[in-house]
Amino acid sequence: MRERDDFAVERRRLLALFGTGSAAALAGCLGGGSDSTDDPDPVDVPEDAECSVCEMRAAKFPEWNAQAVHADDSRAFFCTAGCATTYYAVTGEFADTDADIMGFWVRDLDSRDLVDGTTAYYALETDSGRFDDPMRVNPAPFADREDAVAYVEASDALDESDIVELSAFDRELASQYRGALLE
Repeated sequence: MRERDDFAVERRRLLALFGTGSAAALAGCLGGGSDSTDDPDPVDVPEDAECSVCEMRAAKFPEWNAQAVHADDSRAFFCTAGCATTYYAVTGEFADTDADIMGFWVRDLDSRDLVDGTTAYYALETDSGRFDDPMRVNPAPFADREDAVAYVEASDALDESDIVELSAFDRELASQYRGALLE
């Protein structure tokens, strides 16, 4: 019986290796050329994808949604930048994987385009009446610092010290935006 169990395990390993190799070869034939986690790209948000932080349907908010991809190719989708930055700050509370985040995208507040969230600038908005977004208050992401500066200059409550990069998001700052959803 032991030989049969060993054979089954070896067979599974062989099939897994074959499947992985086939997927990599297919990706290369389709123009991938390299491992997808080396240079990940954002994808269309699936219609049924729930926000990984608040569980709202992320696809319902195409001008606000955001996303992340992990090193194991698992994806997380978000309804807004506030949920995305909270996820980034305390990934362990929301992620279904321990793999590192390899790609992170948010919607630029002006263009509504997905931009690289790791290089974006975030105006730490606290006025829920400033714009009509799904979660009432969110940090305002911008691809360019100049746009973030113009945004805070147009506010009586914000100044340039309220512009941060993604690395500034920690549990305390995440609590400002999604405190009710944190453990």
